Amino acid sequence: MSSPAVARASPGGNREAAGGARSRTGPWEVGGGGGERLERAGAEPGRWELLLRRGELLALGGHLKGALEAFAAALRRGAPARPERLGSLVDCLVFSYRLRHGLRWSAAPAAGAAGLLSCLGCRGFLSEPVTVPCGHSYCRRCLRRELRARCRLCRDRLPPPAAAAAAAAEGTPRPPPLAAAIADFRTSVVLNHLAEKWFPGQRERARAAGRLGELLHQGRYREALAAACDALRAEPSDLTLKIYRAESYAGLQEFKAAIEDLNAVLFQLPNWPEVYFRKGKVLQDAGFLGDALQLFLQCLALDEDFAPAKLHVEKILCDLLSPENLKEGLKESSGSSLPCIKNKPLGFPAVVEEPRSPGELSLKQAEERPEDALAPVKGSLNRARSAQAVNTAPVPAREEGLKRVSSEPLLSAQGKGLLLKRKLSLLEQDVIINEDGRNKLKRQSEAPSEDCVLSLAYGDIPEELIDVSDFECSLCMRLFFEPVTTPCGHSFCKNCLERCLDHTPYCPLCKESLKEYLADRRYCVTQLLEELIVKYLPDELSERKKIYDEETAELSHLTKNVPIFVCTMAYPTVPCPLHVFEPRYRLMIRRSIQTGTKQFGMCVSDTQNSFADYGCMLQIRNVHFLPDGRSVVDTVGGKRFRVLKRGMKDGYCTADIEYLEDVKIENGDEIQSLRELHDLVYSQACSWFQNLRDRFRSQILQHFGSMPEREENLQATPNGPAWCWWLLAVLPVDPRYQLSVLSMKSLEERLTKIQHILTYFSRDQSKS
Repeated sequence: MSSPAVARASPGGNREAAGGARSRTGPWEVGGGGGERLERAGAEPGRWELLLRRGELLALGGHLKGALEAFAAALRRGAPARPERLGSLVDCLVFSYRLRHGLRWSAAPAAGAAGLLSCLGCRGFLSEPVTVPCGHSYCRRCLRRELRARCRLCRDRLPPPAAAAAAAAEGTPRPPPLAAAIADFRTSVVLNHLAEKWFPGQRERARAAGRLGELLHQGRYREALAAACDALRAEPSDLTLKIYRAESYAGLQEFKAAIEDLNAVLFQLPNWPEVYFRKGKVLQDAGFLGDALQLFLQCLALDEDFAPAKLHVEKILCDLLSPENLKEGLKESSGSSLPCIKNKPLGFPAVVEEPRSPGELSLKQAEERPEDALAPVKGSLNRARSAQAVNTAPVPAREEGLKRVSSEPLLSAQGKGLLLKRKLSLLEQDVIINEDGRNKLKRQSEAPSEDCVLSLAYGDIPEELIDVSDFECSLCMRLFFEPVTTPCGHSFCKNCLERCLDHTPYCPLCKESLKEYLADRRYCVTQLLEELIVKYLPDELSERKKIYDEETAELSHLTKNVPIFVCTMAYPTVPCPLHVFEPRYRLMIRRSIQTGTKQFGMCVSDTQNSFADYGCMLQIRNVHFLPDGRSVVDTVGGKRFRVLKRGMKDGYCTADIEYLEDVKIENGDEIQSLRELHDLVYSQACSWFQNLRDRFRSQILQHFGSMPEREENLQATPNGPAWCWWLLAVLPVDPRYQLSVLSMKSLEERLTKIQHILTYFSRDQSKS
């Protein structure tokens, strides 16, 4: 029988100290004399970094105008034009946009509000479901196109396509999103089977939409348009098909037709962020920058984690704030009049203008000198043509309400606090439109169509289609309990998968490598699969949970079927770090943690009985898992025990045990005699330890720590003074001799044994 090696889990690690030097250049001023001062400072390398940091801080605090000025000044002074540095500015701009339009967050509906088999991203049918590491499921289309940066429910960061991640790591250009993800996201086998079985019609339509996406990616816009028109004739209410047709029109430069399709989709689902993004892309391709920016902001107002929209806004702002555009903007702004700016139907200045209160004005005066640094930005944006010539399709009154421009409300202290704290976990970030726009829609009696495909509740499943065999783990052949889904798309019970990974880091079914999945060690439950089981198989789940509870209770006994680690000697109160690598002991340690006992027995091996008759319980203090599944377990000795009955479970040894305690002495003379013997042996032990060579002494201190202090009450604990066990652990004695001392229930006999050992080793020390 192979035994795991025992290793010292040495604490500690590399420390990092972060610090920074405070600028002593005085106030950061933009404009006037301060502008000349910053121009001189900007000549020094790296000083523009201070302006970028200031812009980020101002954006986080809700000072939109000041943030724009700081970023523009940094770019004028040589800062590299990196759009990703403008993330905080975009967040502030979106928050300001929401305030200007009187929008607020609505209550997030529960998961599966549009039906259990609906995508958390686009709220459409869960076609080709992919379960991400956090355990939530999205359609493959949403992940392929990288439409979201974070999960809508838990805000965990969603994985990028493997090709895109590799390109980012190597610093090479990103491949097209669809091409990068063709083979990256594996569909969940169980969920995909359920979708095909329960909703064959929707599944076929989703496949048709997928083929359209492939045509668009290949640039075959004519074929995609023809296919989309044919599909829409058969299924005129499918909004996803309309989006694909709009993209086909846009690829053919037929912008007006594309806008008409997107407006029709928005009328049915006015809170779908992706449609605003697609519409903004069409307008941007048509050359209407200001209107495209407005729609990107609307998209982000609905969904702040819509990654493509944020990237486009960052790039637009970076271009507008670049020195070249600012210079042209200054020339135009000097010859332009204020009415020209006001006549802009979707103008950026309306978003950034901030009315100031007296308190706000004094704060600004303390921060900077007045300079109309926004004039170049206004000039750049006012050069964009109006999109009214393209957007001639009738727009619903609700959308008109979104496009009204009003003066910017002041970001109050409360509003600025909301900006800093609004990173919330929101499933459905719907917008509540101001009441007059809602009333217009009601008066026109233009309610969205009820047969819209994306509003179907994919949750009413006929009883005859519910089959418990569809929800069985392929490893234990029982109902899924805490189901998890691997990156290759296969689902198992959490405990079943962990046991398989104890032996080999490969999927039990397809043998694909799961080394990264094992190293991450998250094992998040697949929420959708668990919800389906709870809803459709409640009785079977109750019975499965009952069996699980019974198994857990059986593993929780601390006197019957106690798990035994057969390795080395362990003693009460003495640390015992373990390097665990055998599959059976990985399982044993995991069960000890999951049951909550965090205890197991330690015995030395025995040629006749597998393991010795006496041992010591170990209490788990900490477990450090290594990427390959091995672990370093920090334990400390607890109670001693005697083995009554041996057994075996899942490859590791078990035993029925009884605990040992020292027999207490009541007679006063015997207690005094025991005290004298204790003090004598303690002094002898200290003398032996001090006479050790420095190298040996430092090794003992590093592994076991310092020797415990002498105790006043010798019989206070069931195992006697702690220093006895520490000394027994460090003395180079045969394990059989140590085992005999461990089994003793008399403190006097134990002290006598230790005295004999110390006398023998002290004699050797004097000879050397």
